[in-house]
Amino acid sequence: MSDTVEYKPPKVWKWNKDHGGRFASVNRPTAGAQHEKELPVGKHPLQLYSLGTPNGVKVTIMLEELLAMGHSGAEYDAWYVSIDKGDQFGSGFVAVNPNSKIPALMDHSTSPPTRVFESGAMLLYLAEKFGALLPSDPAKRAEMLSWLFWQMGSAPYLGGGFGHFYAYAPIKIEYCIDRYAMEVKRQLDVLDQHLANNEYMCGEDYTIADIAIWPWYGAVILNNAYSAAEFLSAHEYKNMARWTNQILERPAVQRGRLVNKPGDDSKGGLRERHSASDFDNIE
Repeated sequence: MSDTVEYKPPKVWKWNKDHGGRFASVNRPTAGAQHEKELPVGKHPLQLYSLGTPNGVKVTIMLEELLAMGHSGAEYDAWYVSIDKGDQFGSGFVAVNPNSKIPALMDHSTSPPTRVFESGAMLLYLAEKFGALLPSDPAKRAEMLSWLFWQMGSAPYLGGGFGHFYAYAPIKIEYCIDRYAMEVKRQLDVLDQHLANNEYMCGEDYTIADIAIWPWYGAVILNNAYSAAEFLSAHEYKNMARWTNQILERPAVQRGRLVNKPGDDSKGGLRERHSASDFDNIE
């Protein structure tokens, strides 16, 4: 820490595009479309434009769970959005999500079609649309919503904070990694203590709260988040491990986590999903 050159902020911040790390080529301090590009539209009611990051996986797991429950109206086309190439700044995508973040959803079963952006909003929208994975009891619903919004407020510390400085930042800064590692471990402890007395986040019932939290925090336990399980001593969170593995065993979860998976398709990913048969060739 003593060798770190102290940064003195200027009176007025100015963007230096060379300081962006891995995403320097696409990130900028302005909103809106950067190029013209229409979005494809498939044959199913729900059109998902996404990537297999934790936020994207939430929605594909949700859709696969709904289909497993027999809700045929949850059939969807999943289109791959390359955030490294800046697909999220195309005019069509920005029209669905003005915040230019994946995932983005269009529901063509309504007239006019309904756009939904932000993964938590999608989970709630789909749960209400199909009457599934959402408690009807007011007290249980309040508990579920509390954990759903806990995830929305907490995960940026894991992803944008810890993940960025630990895995993506162009230089390793001890203070930043230390600060966010501490917070992530506190969050893991919150979950671990809660799951000591609850099978799922809302007691005995598997809900959209579990679907929201699992792709982020389950990934830490499974060492799929920034390869940081050892660094964060993830093995210490025994109740989290039980919950993580229990959810991982669900067939819909196994299918959902493959959709729009970034990287090499030969490694078990499904770049785009347009029918259930798309899973047939995946081992």
